[in-house]
Amino acid sequence: MCNKQPWTFVYAADMQPGSPRSFRYRPALMENWHSTKRQIIANKPQFWLNGGDITRDGLLHDGEFVEMKDEFDSMGIPYHTIPGNMDVGNKHTARQGFFDSRDDIALNMKSKNLARYEKFFGPAYWTFDHKNVRVTGFCDMLLGSSQPKEEKLWKFLEELKKLPPIDHHLILMHYAMFIDDIDEETFDITKEDEYMQWYFGLDKPIRMRLLKFFKAANVTRVVTGHIHCRKDFTAAGICFDLAPSATCGQWSDKWPDGDISLGFFRYDVNGREITKTFIPLENISQRTDFYGPGGHPKPEFRNYSMAWQKPAFK
Repeated sequence: MCNKQPWTFVYAADMQPGSPRSFRYRPALMENWHSTKRQIIANKPQFWLNGGDITRDGLLHDGEFVEMKDEFDSMGIPYHTIPGNMDVGNKHTARQGFFDSRDDIALNMKSKNLARYEKFFGPAYWTFDHKNVRVTGFCDMLLGSSQPKEEKLWKFLEELKKLPPIDHHLILMHYAMFIDDIDEETFDITKEDEYMQWYFGLDKPIRMRLLKFFKAANVTRVVTGHIHCRKDFTAAGICFDLAPSATCGQWSDKWPDGDISLGFFRYDVNGREITKTFIPLENISQRTDFYGPGGHPKPEFRNYSMAWQKPAFK
């Protein structure tokens, strides 16, 4: 199968602007998202992909999902989304991590949070073909969670290998498959020097099981967000694109060649060739006003009376 006419799609993720009706808000992130939105439209993609962290606190209330769905719908471009950990909760752990400023077990993804996301953005896993590209997206926080939909997701992945051949098969996930090496061991959440690696990547048993499915389904590329730092890997014959954030960078000291510049990816498809281009944000907000805590605050630090806009979310 070979499509003769070149065409384009776009990937953007990790907006998490919050809302002036929530207990925390960073206007600069919303302004950066609006710059991203304008640039995506200007690139005229046939569709665009969102890699999660649509909201800052979607796992707590509907309001931010309502606001961001309106943002996406107003673009006039077909789009496909997966949830991020800020939308539905983190990957699962049975142990509290090193940092006592967050409750890692309480932050585990829960079915009710995923149901809230799906109410606005549709199923937690899906696949579609567009010309000579297949795109498969799924909520990787389900894997290892023992939540009701986990086994259904594994069965869905098993079925991918039965699909007809196609030139390109791209996987959309939120967490990075690995941090430095596809064969690396699972990091220890209780150790200070391993916590961030644990937080950003998948545990080895999940990774190896996924890789088996990917090979059987002829996956050619995996695109992930969450880290907010751009970095390319190739492993097991697959391109792994660690994507930038559209609004805020982080983990800048992890790799010498990592890049936290804000922006998104444009993918140009020309037959059996896919060319990835980083599109930097043209206008980065200089606003410094904000309120509320960052990170993953415990409930006692969630004070909705601080909201700039009333009525605040419940």
